[in-house]
Amino acid sequence: MGYLKYVKEAYKNLGKPGGAALKEVIDERKTELRSGSSISRVEKPTRIDQARKYGYKAKQGFAVVRVRIRSGGRIIPRPSRGTKPAHFGILKITQGKSIQRMAEERAGKKYSNMGVLGSYEIFEDGKCHWFEVVLVDVNHPVIKKDRDVSWITAKQHRNRALRGLTPAGRKGRGLYNPGRGSERSRPSIRANRKRAK
Repeated sequence: MGYLKYVKEAYKNLGKPGGAALKEVIDERKTELRSGSSISRVEKPTRIDQARKYGYKAKQGFAVVRVRIRSGGRIIPRPSRGTKPAHFGILKITQGKSIQRMAEERAGKKYSNMGVLGSYEIFEDGKCHWFEVVLVDVNHPVIKKDRDVSWITAKQHRNRALRGLTPAGRKGRGLYNPGRGSERSRPSIRANRKRAK
């Protein structure tokens, strides 16, 4: 069994007695993350097994960005007049996008010369979620020569995160649910007059 499987198993057993050592390390990291900026570049991925799943390699052209996103749904301002309290609709208002998809979009906007391969969650608490986004420099000669990642340099893959083409975006669009019940998810939700959700 390769070392990536051992890393995966260590995170799986985090809540069990065997994962006490890793939990102490994570608690120390959380204190640093809370004081950090909302979007920051990282030298190495925190979870190498998850980063490799999306195609990360320790070579030129690849980058990992850590993004902090608020937790929970949205709260709209309370109406001052014109409707009865039953129709206020202040709490329990959620967006159509997931928080992970929002993190990918923010990373892609800040590093606009790079393409988003995917992302994974690393930490969460009562206020925030932290994600690491794997980015690729689409104009780098090393990336253009790499057979595994060179597909992202084509023009149809521009702004993948904003168009919902990443794994988190495809999941939010309902494309991972084939067959009965998801007939209106394809080719897109807009093509079916937004009746898919």
